[in-house]
Amino acid sequence: MLARQSQLVAPDRELERFRFRVSLAGFAVFAAFVVLATRLFHLQVVQHDYYSTRAEDNRISLVPIVPNRGVIVDRHGTVLARNYSAFTLEITPSRVDDLDATIEGLGKLIEILPKDRKRFRRLLEESKTFESLPIRSRLSEEEVARFAANRYLFPGVEVKARLFRHYPEGPVGAHAIGYISRINKRDLEIIEDNEQTNNYKGTDHIGKSGVEQKYEFQLHGETGYEQVEIDAGGRAVRSLSRSAPVQGNNLTLTLDIKLQEMAEKAFGDRRGALVAIEPATGGILALVSVPTFDPNLFIDGIRSDDWDQLNNSPDKPLLNRALNGAYPPGSTFKPFMALAALETGKRTPGQAIADPGVFNFGGHQFRDDKKGGHGMVDMHKSIVVSCDTYYYVLANDMGIDAIARFMGQLGFGQRTGVDIEGESPGVLPSPEWKKRRFRRPEQQKWFAGETISIGIGQGYNSYTPIQLAQATATIANNGIMYRPHLVKYITDSRTGEKTMIEPEPLRVLPWKRQNVEVIKRALVGVNISGTSARAFAGAGYTSAGKTGTAQVFSLKGAEYKESRVKKELRDHALFIAYAPAEQPKIAVAVLVENGGFGAQSAAPIARMVFDYYLLGKLPKGAAKEDDVEGD
Repeated sequence: MLARQSQLVAPDRELERFRFRVSLAGFAVFAAFVVLATRLFHLQVVQHDYYSTRAEDNRISLVPIVPNRGVIVDRHGTVLARNYSAFTLEITPSRVDDLDATIEGLGKLIEILPKDRKRFRRLLEESKTFESLPIRSRLSEEEVARFAANRYLFPGVEVKARLFRHYPEGPVGAHAIGYISRINKRDLEIIEDNEQTNNYKGTDHIGKSGVEQKYEFQLHGETGYEQVEIDAGGRAVRSLSRSAPVQGNNLTLTLDIKLQEMAEKAFGDRRGALVAIEPATGGILALVSVPTFDPNLFIDGIRSDDWDQLNNSPDKPLLNRALNGAYPPGSTFKPFMALAALETGKRTPGQAIADPGVFNFGGHQFRDDKKGGHGMVDMHKSIVVSCDTYYYVLANDMGIDAIARFMGQLGFGQRTGVDIEGESPGVLPSPEWKKRRFRRPEQQKWFAGETISIGIGQGYNSYTPIQLAQATATIANNGIMYRPHLVKYITDSRTGEKTMIEPEPLRVLPWKRQNVEVIKRALVGVNISGTSARAFAGAGYTSAGKTGTAQVFSLKGAEYKESRVKKELRDHALFIAYAPAEQPKIAVAVLVENGGFGAQSAAPIARMVFDYYLLGKLPKGAAKEDDVEGD
């Protein structure tokens, strides 16, 4: 009986448990539906605007339209950097099923080099799949026709017209104009620092040197955008709207490209630099660094063999010698030393010394370039015949501190601020400089004998050709120093309005006019009866100049014989000048590396420059090497 009762109770308990579990499951299901409903309400109602915007963003994409880069012309309107349209073969990856097979097929129709494939893969990694990417640039008409006949075989591939940069003058003026090339990581950082990231969407190239680099954000323009509707697979469906790009502004330079070309040719196969400046404005008429290079090589990425040739050449064609090459000024330093002596009261114009051909100091003998000396030498004669002894004595009397102070006012040992990058400050020696330059205390001490060499532009003196040109122009301009610049004005591409780059006087040096006139008369004498007289014989104008020769290595008291010295160890030839002497329109500094005497190598180049710029012609002859005496 008890057993039967227990059997009846058990089903009731099981039923209660079952009902409990069902209730619990039902509650869980209900709770789940409540959570889902709440979440659905949150997504559909509370966050409706947010997700609607996200969906719209996924449906619509902005495709950048790269602007036309601004044009660069010289002072006479000659085009130095322009754009041209050429056909490119382009692939839209989102519309291609088998990208590798497509590229292989295209390669059978049109030559596609390994560098083209490498560039395409890099662009593919950086771009969205619906963007059109170039696989080959600058197609010939024959290649365009060949593809057009087989276009049906390549869905997602088309021929487009794109703009390319071109430098019509090739290597002429390359260091001043610069070039553009593909954007790298460092360029991206510069773009970001200047808050230009959005404006460079879709842009592949950027200025790398010269005015192309310095005025990049003026030349680039404003990027346009096209709103494109895309499907779930990332394929472009249709264009919704378009904002046109704005072309970059145009630059007019102070350069005279014909003068530039003539000056570069005047160097022949020699290495060197020349800077020609308009004294009254600071405008650069020519900025020469030879050997030079063709900027067109860099536009789409320079070939490895071309890069090796340029980068590994012992002549260093990529080095801008005019701005970044620092050299001892040699005797071209003497007119500035003479002016310093007048301004500080250490000398008067008529004060003379007897030059025996040597100057003895501290047990060391400093020799003049002329055996037996120049006899009695006053200031005028010291510049005209380039007497070393006069300046040995003068440097010792002035002292290094007074020399450094005066030369600092002239811009020596500091960047001129010219409107292109890469300028070297050079070295204006002083006791303070030597303490910063050397580590060991015994090296930091300034010795009186070191001042002697400074007086003739040797020793630690090291300046750039553009610094010499600026200092020469300052004397020509009676102490008014202008900042050298390459851009004359900027033309707004939208309005056509021209913004002039006004001449910027850096300082007005308080020189006494009579002291400046003493130096000017002596510089005229150099070209009439002095060391560069033969180079300027028969010129149809009066000019002023000073020759210079800078030692590359120490002779340790031995006599210099050019024929006995290796070419790479021969002296540098220098020359500074301006013309016409009465009202200067042009001032130059010329450097010929390992060129020997300044009168022999550098002065004839300046004569050619002056003849062309002032008279529109080349000189009939230049100085003969065996007729030159002194610097």
